[in-house]
Amino acid sequence: MILDIQPLGFHWQTYDPFLFCAYHHDQFPRGNGQFGPAASLAGRKLGMDFEIRDGFRMYHGDKVPGFPAHPHRGFETITIVQQGLVDHSDSLGAAGRYGQGDVQWLTAGRGIQHSEMFPLLKQTEANPLLLFQLWLNLPAKNKMAPPNFLMFWSDQLPRAQEQDSEGRAIGVEITAGDYGDTKALAPPPYSWAADPANHVAAWVIDLAADAEWLLPAAASGLNRALYFFEGADAQFDGMTVKVMNSMRLRSDRGLAIRNGAKPARLLMLQGRPINEPVAQHGPFVMNTRNELMQAFNDYQRDQFGGWPWPRSDQVHGERERFARYADGTEVVPQHN
Repeated sequence: MILDIQPLGFHWQTYDPFLFCAYHHDQFPRGNGQFGPAASLAGRKLGMDFEIRDGFRMYHGDKVPGFPAHPHRGFETITIVQQGLVDHSDSLGAAGRYGQGDVQWLTAGRGIQHSEMFPLLKQTEANPLLLFQLWLNLPAKNKMAPPNFLMFWSDQLPRAQEQDSEGRAIGVEITAGDYGDTKALAPPPYSWAADPANHVAAWVIDLAADAEWLLPAAASGLNRALYFFEGADAQFDGMTVKVMNSMRLRSDRGLAIRNGAKPARLLMLQGRPINEPVAQHGPFVMNTRNELMQAFNDYQRDQFGGWPWPRSDQVHGERERFARYADGTEVVPQHN
């Protein structure tokens, strides 16, 4: 059942159609009133701060942690925020603040610039951050699709709540891919996940201490991986695996899981491989080197629409969670 096991770090190994998964887990301190940390940044490699120090990283930010304006073409990002907040701004003029269980699904398509900042709003307590960012490839026919994003607010995300035979709790939070009778929200129209025949799934699984659960079988020929990111240890098909390890699995058979003495959390990713050549350089993912060169030329020519915001590390003040789309439509979650 388990084809191989890999240790987990910051970037997690994924398999076609996923390109990679970044695991952001930072214990940011209280904020300084300007959305940055109320802590000394002396000694950090600001602009390229990827080493945990005092429990957090600044990433590419120099005042506010996060990722100032940068381009993408040819794939999608799926950002699953379990704790903390993300401020989104992009070259289409769209913006948003999301987190606390929300998911943003962005189709970069033919090209977009966006920033992803982690504003530290709380000034009297810590601002912990826990998120996964998945890069999901687009097939060649859709790599130049119109860019856009969807917001899946936390109170909209489908969740299955179950108990094992001893009454121990099991939860499955669904970003993509149906789980039994619990149906996923519709993905963007050009996504590889939009075709049910591709069986794309992204689930966050919560297991109570000592809980037993069967990860159900799916279709054959899929790439499937399970990422054990919180807990202590558990048995997978009778094999004991410690936390902060991933497992590549057969997709056409169920996997029996018996959790250990601590509550556990896992991320499951699967999908039918696109099986096309991948030519990647930094933020661009195409099929050929010539297409990559074209992406760089196009970005140098018009910056994918330019940058309409006053700051490359744009943040959105003290306001609550929201999403404003390129057409000016603004939505907020039901419970903010």
